[in-house]
Amino acid sequence: MKKFIKNALTFTLFFTLSTTFGQENKADSLSKKFQFNAIAELGFLNVFDHKIQFSNSGTYFDYGREGGQDVLFPVSRLSLEFQSDRNTFYLLYQPLRLESQVLLKNDLLVDNALFIPGSSVKLLYNFPFYRFSYTRELFPNRPKFNFGLGASVQIRNATISFESADGSIFRTNRDLGIVPALKLKTNYHFNKRLYAEIEADGIYAPISYLNGSDNDVVGAILDASLRVGVSIVDHVDCFLNLRYLGGGAVGTSDNIDGPGDGYVRNWLHFGTVTVGFKYQF
Repeated sequence: MKKFIKNALTFTLFFTLSTTFGQENKADSLSKKFQFNAIAELGFLNVFDHKIQFSNSGTYFDYGREGGQDVLFPVSRLSLEFQSDRNTFYLLYQPLRLESQVLLKNDLLVDNALFIPGSSVKLLYNFPFYRFSYTRELFPNRPKFNFGLGASVQIRNATISFESADGSIFRTNRDLGIVPALKLKTNYHFNKRLYAEIEADGIYAPISYLNGSDNDVVGAILDASLRVGVSIVDHVDCFLNLRYLGGGAVGTSDNIDGPGDGYVRNWLHFGTVTVGFKYQF
């Protein structure tokens, strides 16, 4: 509950500051040429499927069935957009922190550490990411329809841990990495106020081809959303957003610091429902 209140306060502050600064004078000639948007979302996340494994001998652990991820989690999302003619630049921050504590029904082996059935385990899956994107409008002369294609660079900042309730057994996996992706964004305006929008960032590829590694690591990401929005007053839109957030990787890392053998298998499929506001400066 405290996390939800914290996210709600952050959401409110972000939107209030955007509105306050946006009310300052701006030149009409520049507003026609340039457009700057601040967007904030708040809602909940549902885990469709989420499994993870550390080391070849480790347990392929199902977070949904055994890890306490069978409930809804609060989620928020902040982004900025800068549009100049047919070019649009995006900056996104997506917090993603799932915490739970469960009594194990079966053995759980994580990088050679054994958590026995009946023991209490604290689980942390913290996977926030930052994303910088660019799209170029392909149909600039259609007033009701927009379609942009481009690319994204995503920075993941992951911390995944398993800890016994008494703290005697602990395993953690931390990872900081860069993932390129393709991006598309399209929207259709039904009238002056109502619109629908589809946006997707994704890629599926052997990671060794992207980073020059000799290991056969396969990874994927897909962040796809459907949004229906309405302009409530000048410069301010509100919207409902449905999002699929999925991806993962399987393979053996080059950097093996132990205690495991470096093998990781991690696949997730999440869905989010959010409401949000967009303010145009």
